[in-house]
Amino acid sequence: MFSRKESLAQYIRLFPVVSVILVINILLFIAMELYGSSSDVLTLLRFGAMTNFPDKPELWHYVSAVFLHIGFMHLLMNGAALYVFGASLERILGKWRFIALYLVSGVAGNLVSVNAHQEPYIGAGASGAIYGVYAAYVYFSIFHKTAFGVHNARTIQTIVVIGVIHSLIVPNVDLSAHIGGFFGGFIMTTLFSLFNRRE
Repeated sequence: MFSRKESLAQYIRLFPVVSVILVINILLFIAMELYGSSSDVLTLLRFGAMTNFPDKPELWHYVSAVFLHIGFMHLLMNGAALYVFGASLERILGKWRFIALYLVSGVAGNLVSVNAHQEPYIGAGASGAIYGVYAAYVYFSIFHKTAFGVHNARTIQTIVVIGVIHSLIVPNVDLSAHIGGFFGGFIMTTLFSLFNRRE
C-alpha cells in the first residue's frame, strides 16, 4: 500500500493532488531561496510563515505556511512523507476530500501552534497536514481494520509513534503543530465516514 513503484508520469496521473502540492512546495522553496533564503526570517514572513509577533498572523498565513519549508532538509523530509503516504490516501478519499483533509489539518496545526507558543517564533511546513494524513490512516486502522489490513495498520501506527518520539527529542520540531494537525485529520476522517453512512 505504501510502496511507490510508479514511474513519475504514472504517479502524476494517478495522484494529481499530491503531485500539485509537491510542485507548489518546491516552487515556493526555490522562490524563497532566490528572494533571500528559506531560513531567513524576513523572507519567511513575506511568503506567509506563521508568527506570533507582534500579534497573531494574518488569516492567509494559516494556509500559506503549510506550503513553506525552512531549509532543504525540512522540504525533503516532508516531501518524502507526502509522496509516500499522501498518494494512497488521495486514492482512498478522492481528490476533493483529500484536499479538504490536508488543508484543514495544516490550518489546525498552525492554530494550535500559534496559541501554544508564548515566546516569539517563526513556523512553517507541511508537517501538521502530514500528521492529518497519518491520523486518517490511524482512523482506518482502528475502525476499518479488516479492510485496511493488519500489516498496514501496524506500519502507520509505528510511524506515528516514531514521529511523536522524534518530535519530543529533536530540537526545533513543532510538536504542537503535529498534535493540532493530527486531531484535525482525525476529526475530518470521522466526518467523512459519518457522511458516507448517511448516503
